[in-house]
Amino acid sequence: MPQAEILLFDIGNTSVKVGLASREAVLTSYSLRTDAGQTADSLGLSLLTLLGHAGLPVGAIQACVASSVVPGIEPLLQEACQRFLGCTVLFAPHDIPVPLVNEYERPHEVGADRLVGAYAARRLFPQAPALIAIDFGTAVTFDCITGNRYMGGLIFPGPLTALAALASNAARLPRVNLNVQSSEPVVGKNTSTSIQHGLIFGFASMVEGLTARLRRQMPEPTVVVATGGFAADMARVSACFDHVLPTLLLDGLRRLYYEWQAQSPQQAYKAKKNCATLKENV
Repeated sequence: MPQAEILLFDIGNTSVKVGLASREAVLTSYSLRTDAGQTADSLGLSLLTLLGHAGLPVGAIQACVASSVVPGIEPLLQEACQRFLGCTVLFAPHDIPVPLVNEYERPHEVGADRLVGAYAARRLFPQAPALIAIDFGTAVTFDCITGNRYMGGLIFPGPLTALAALASNAARLPRVNLNVQSSEPVVGKNTSTSIQHGLIFGFASMVEGLTARLRRQMPEPTVVVATGGFAADMARVSACFDHVLPTLLLDGLRRLYYEWQAQSPQQAYKAKKNCATLKENV
């Protein structure tokens, strides 16, 4: 098994997905709570614990690559990685450009996670005329790719976000989990079942309907890829996905780094040299 040499960070509103990767693949991943109120030291110590669990020495890390939709945590991560790992964090698309033509009206408004996910889907399925990448996180995002063009997409609240909003705005409704085993909705005989099945199958129907409507506007065959924490649950009750890829964004960061390294060797050398200099002081 190849040894990990880069550390990947997918910084979302709810959690930070941390991946350990080699040139060939994402080897393992962890999830930390997104907390912009923590200190850089606490984050750095968490990263050391994570590396220890993976049996990986700090010196093995050659680069740290991240995408983020939470600006408040970015300087904390940068400081933590510099102090505890001896590496500067490279952020996409600021430090490492995402090689897609961004057709958003205001390109800077597109979340880094959406661009990286779209890029990863395109690299995984290079022959597909079009792709829809659906990420089930705090928000559900649909991102449409035609050829090498990022077309834009859709955004709406994720299942857990909807559940939290329902619980906070309806005092008499109970708090429930969304662990539903049925493959079809049942007529709820109690409030918990009614909420569970309403949310799960309501979201499944919404995703199916939106996917069908988007596909009509894109060249066929259009490949539909699902990722994010709730993707597997949705895939169990819906057949609208061609692939479910839990580490799509981490894999996109991995591919992005090595592709950038090959195409911009001088910049990559400077980044690696900077890491080496920092390591001497760790």
